[in-house]
Amino acid sequence: MVSPRYLDPSVKVNVLITMLTMESCSSIIPGIGFLYGGLARKHASLGLLWQSFLVSAVVSFQWLVIIRYSLAYSRAARKFIGNFDNIGLRNVAAAPSIGSGYRYIPEILFALFQCFFCVATVQIMISGAFECGRLLPSLLFGFIRATVVYCLIACWAWNTSGWLYHLLSLDYAGGGPVCVASGFSALAYALVLGKRRGYRRKEHRQTPHNVIMVFLGTCFIWFEWLCFNGGSTLNATIRAIYAMFNTNIAASCGLIGWVTTDYFRKKGKFSVVGACEGAIAGISNIPVKSEFFDSRKIKILSNLLTQHNLIGFLTAAVCSLCEDINIWIRIDEGMDVFKLHGTGAIPLGAIDGNGIQVAKLADTVAIASYSFTVSAAILMVMKYIPEEAELRDLDQHEFLGGETGDFWGVREGWTCRGWYHSEYWPHAY
Repeated sequence: MVSPRYLDPSVKVNVLITMLTMESCSSIIPGIGFLYGGLARKHASLGLLWQSFLVSAVVSFQWLVIIRYSLAYSRAARKFIGNFDNIGLRNVAAAPSIGSGYRYIPEILFALFQCFFCVATVQIMISGAFECGRLLPSLLFGFIRATVVYCLIACWAWNTSGWLYHLLSLDYAGGGPVCVASGFSALAYALVLGKRRGYRRKEHRQTPHNVIMVFLGTCFIWFEWLCFNGGSTLNATIRAIYAMFNTNIAASCGLIGWVTTDYFRKKGKFSVVGACEGAIAGISNIPVKSEFFDSRKIKILSNLLTQHNLIGFLTAAVCSLCEDINIWIRIDEGMDVFKLHGTGAIPLGAIDGNGIQVAKLADTVAIASYSFTVSAAILMVMKYIPEEAELRDLDQHEFLGGETGDFWGVREGWTCRGWYHSEYWPHAY
């Protein structure tokens, strides 16, 4: 029998809005694939696209069918982890979800919406294996890591029984569980797997093989993050509008901040990839507080800059200045996941001038340290990819055939004389 509450027009609207934003969140799958596939060298691009696509299937299956949702959102959860009450989505149907409160969102819809947060986290983190890790072991690592890291952190921050939830860390839409956790897991990946063979050679310096893919991926992620943050209110109210507004302005100011910094650092030169990374940096920081900012209450800089403007701009500027962070800490993390999502997602709560933001420091330290430590422990058993396969062609080593860059008229490879690159090769047309 249908509950009378579901016949309420306001409940129907909230359910519809949540369904639409959940469906829009699926754009994170091609978005991250295009972004990191374009940033990679051509001979490793196909692997990143494949990982992004298959990870979404593996994570969705484990989240919705096996155990993961129950560990994060079961009603009888303790401060650090849930239980097995909802294993296999048992008792998850039309009852109001643990996160919807008076909005009466069916728990089955809430579970599906939260699934995409977990998918995004694993997709971002897996990119830390760039050109160093095998594909199947990386999926196994993503499977294990999402269970023992993401589920616990999600329970801490978002379950009403979680210790960070009661600490009032105010993590609205994934700044800690998604961005900080994935960034520090990617750092662990880079440290454990080590540097690529020939990393110090000039011809192995990382340059994006396809800027168009990077641009398309950024556009997808920008759109998807609007849906993530706006949909996290689980209703159609002014709070959802504030969340989307703050997300959009933070991404915009992040783009401007990175481009401005690059302009002065690189003697008047611009970069499309830099602009895209600036938008990603701004997006990475705003989920923490996208719903909690009200521009009417801001009194800094004569009201010309609001908190979300300042956060997006400063985050991107700092990330741009940290362009050589891989050299500083001596790692080979070619996709800059740690720089953009790890350091970029550390919230700038001090701008608010509110003492409760000390809780945010505890949130960040706990999530970063736990994610890094556990991820590194899991990765100790991962295998390196063979040196010959890494230098020649990672995609050809693990796929049946096909080169992702050929249809763009670009060809490059490894010969006995070294690395070669030809923009237009004879059979490109």
